[in-house]
Amino acid sequence: MTYQSPFTTRYGSDEMRMLWSELAKRRAWRRVWLAVAEAQVTAGLVSIEQVEELRTHAQDIDLARAQAIEAEVQHDLIAELRTFAEQSPKAGGILHWGLTSADVQDNADVVRQKAALAILLEVLHKLLLKFADRIEETHDLPVMGFTHLQPAEPTTLGYRLSVHAQDLLEHFDALLRLHRHLRGKGIRGPVGTAASQVEMLEGTDVTPEMLEVSVMQSLGIEAYPVSSQTYPRVQDYTLLAALAGLAASMHKIGLDLRLMQSPGIGGASEPFDADQVGSSAMPFKRNPILAEKICSLARLVAGQASVAWSNAADAGLERTLDDSANRRIVLPEAFLACDEMLHTAARIMDGLVTTPGQLSDPLASYGAFAALERVLTALVKAGADRQSMHERLRDHSMQAWEHVQKGSPNPLVDALAQDTQLLEYLQPGRIRELMHIESYVGLAPQRALEMTVRLRDRFRQRTQEDES
Repeated sequence: MTYQSPFTTRYGSDEMRMLWSELAKRRAWRRVWLAVAEAQVTAGLVSIEQVEELRTHAQDIDLARAQAIEAEVQHDLIAELRTFAEQSPKAGGILHWGLTSADVQDNADVVRQKAALAILLEVLHKLLLKFADRIEETHDLPVMGFTHLQPAEPTTLGYRLSVHAQDLLEHFDALLRLHRHLRGKGIRGPVGTAASQVEMLEGTDVTPEMLEVSVMQSLGIEAYPVSSQTYPRVQDYTLLAALAGLAASMHKIGLDLRLMQSPGIGGASEPFDADQVGSSAMPFKRNPILAEKICSLARLVAGQASVAWSNAADAGLERTLDDSANRRIVLPEAFLACDEMLHTAARIMDGLVTTPGQLSDPLASYGAFAALERVLTALVKAGADRQSMHERLRDHSMQAWEHVQKGSPNPLVDALAQDTQLLEYLQPGRIRELMHIESYVGLAPQRALEMTVRLRDRFRQRTQEDES
């Protein structure tokens, strides 16, 4: 009897949902507290026994107790801190010593962001290899190309998919760079000066810089050289913009799949299960619901990037808290939405259906128009005047277009083969040969196959790097 987000059960993988769960968040906070206590041991401020007690209870999240405390103090981090302290009576008194909330939250956020990027990178890696398989299968399968959503010239389905794969590979590399360079706040206190650490460590052999390095190494992240109460919020925008960029390419994939599944373009469609219902009213419908879901979630991610922009732009002086509430939403949901889009695209690539009849129909209807360029080139080579022949071919094409729009067979080939002005330069058989448009795909098959090699080599190298 309470609201649940669609991401709670409907969208996103179990792995990604777990990463952004309340349990994982609080365990990430405790990981920071434990890392700080471990670093303080080297300065003689905390005992090994206290650290061992904290380590023993670091995973023991008690949400009910924390929520009861939060109802009183109205601060979720303080509530978790007190819960952890109650579980660790010997060490509870030194928890959060010298820290401010953002020292814990911001570093923990970046730890989870890096983990979320790692999940996306792995799913994207697998999706690109699925693209490689589909591209190879369809590298020389001719389809009608469309520009301005109007018939243009033939291409191949594999080459069209190669365009998408190339975009996704660019996003993979961008996200990989981001994963390597995300940085945390460090251990710096309320305004980033580390004043508490300076006084705390006075008279010890440990400097604030040494303590911070120890903590960040334990967390597996680096700190910004300079930070205020938080890490620079423009990093959130950089992250959300990268996810929005991925979402843009996913949206194009979804849109193209929807167009290809529609009558008149046709040729490829997403899988449709035997018991799947396409419409509550129209039993015959096979709606492209997977591709539509991709487009829908992509729009959501695009909007979340603008929220991160405002958070960065409006972060007055050392910090304002007006980013806190929306960051609890936009960061996890952007990752969950991208995760769902990638998994959905993988499902489509696994079950992509190509229909030869639907592929050939647009070529039969409109392909002849695209062949006019070949005919014009051959006419000029044979000695004809380019301008007069262009006008002659244009007249024929306009008349033929009217027939096609009425649903009649395209009469263009026969009209050209019987035109006496054209026959002065080309034989009828040569004209008909030139109008055989299926072979007019240029380098598309070759470059599609080159893309499959590029993808497989790229991820073979990555696999070897991961194993080493």
